Amino acid sequence: MENIVDRFIRYVKIDTQSDETSKSFPSTEKQKDLLGLLKNEMIEMGLEDVTMDEYGYVMGTIPSTTTKDIPTIGFIAHADTSPDFSGKNVKPQIVDYAGGDITLNADLGIVMREADFPELARYKGNKLITTDGTTLLGADDKAGVAEIMSAAEYLINNPEIEHGKIRIGFTPDEEIGHGVDYFDVEKFGAKYAYTLDGSHCGELEYETFNAAAATINIQGRSVHPGYAKNKMINALNVAHKIHTILPQTKRPEHTEGVEGFFHLTSISGGIDSAIMSYIIRNHDRELFEEQKKEIVRIANFVGEQYGENSVTIEVKDQYYNMGEVIIKHYDIVEKAIAAMKNLGIEPNIKPVRGGTDGSRLSFMNLPCPNIFAGGVNYHGRFEFVAVETMEKAKDMVIELAKQWCK
Repeated sequence: MENIVDRFIRYVKIDTQSDETSKSFPSTEKQKDLLGLLKNEMIEMGLEDVTMDEYGYVMGTIPSTTTKDIPTIGFIAHADTSPDFSGKNVKPQIVDYAGGDITLNADLGIVMREADFPELARYKGNKLITTDGTTLLGADDKAGVAEIMSAAEYLINNPEIEHGKIRIGFTPDEEIGHGVDYFDVEKFGAKYAYTLDGSHCGELEYETFNAAAATINIQGRSVHPGYAKNKMINALNVAHKIHTILPQTKRPEHTEGVEGFFHLTSISGGIDSAIMSYIIRNHDRELFEEQKKEIVRIANFVGEQYGENSVTIEVKDQYYNMGEVIIKHYDIVEKAIAAMKNLGIEPNIKPVRGGTDGSRLSFMNLPCPNIFAGGVNYHGRFEFVAVETMEKAKDMVIELAKQWCK
């Protein structure tokens, strides 16, 4: 069996960054470089029914080793990395962490300071895999991919372990909210599944945000600034007005727990026209609907000051809180809790301040809670993962396979 660290490092060196501006699926063809590799490795390991379709979805089967009548379960991870930070030429570094700050890149003066990232303290004594400070790492979610693949190889090589039929799935484009646009739940054939896309060891999540995206188009009027009085409408000023009217207390940097937010993800344009993109998040469906109405009211209010069609807004739902579905099938969560306790892991059940493929899969008749994969500080140069946590996540997959036989 390949060492999980070597496997993970191989995977993160493959650039799989997704692109939210793309109209294709997957959004970047390079994601198929890793997905195709995973397909071939699954075949070499001895998995059955291994497929990769035109969209890049990879699926395979670990055959049952029991005569018991138990449901087929699945394990899913996504292969793409965030569009917000480069995933090209990733140069992982292994650090035996003794505490304190970590110098990621001495030449560039890039340091991960414990004062800025206090969660480092919990990893004292662990072996960490970090970036070199110039890219993200890709632990989101190649840690999950490596853990599932390592667990699958272990189960294939140890058929004496009693478990039912297990389905493995890898997806593209999760980071841009399209990870399961074409995912064939019927073909996947599992009754329940787990994504490995969480962070710290012990995390178990079955509630996510309700999510929507808002696009605001602003039509300004460009006039020579020397003769602009009572004529110019600066689209950038209009955008600024909309953003400042939205409550500052409902921005990501001022919220936590189950609190919702409006997040301005991009603004582009100039005097004549501008486009603003927001994501809207709330765990509570009622409050979520109110937030959507609020941003529409504000956009329309500002637009009325500048004339008809000067401001238009479109709001689209992206996914919903999977807890609405999973609570009806809570035994999936109980199995995960039991697996953690058997491994000596303290379960930390908490809502996700984000979403996973499981958010949409749960509403596609595949209840799918999320368990830890080990990555920390996702989507940036300070991302890292502890080798010890990756090993425990791999063990979780194996233990969960056993749990469903009990």
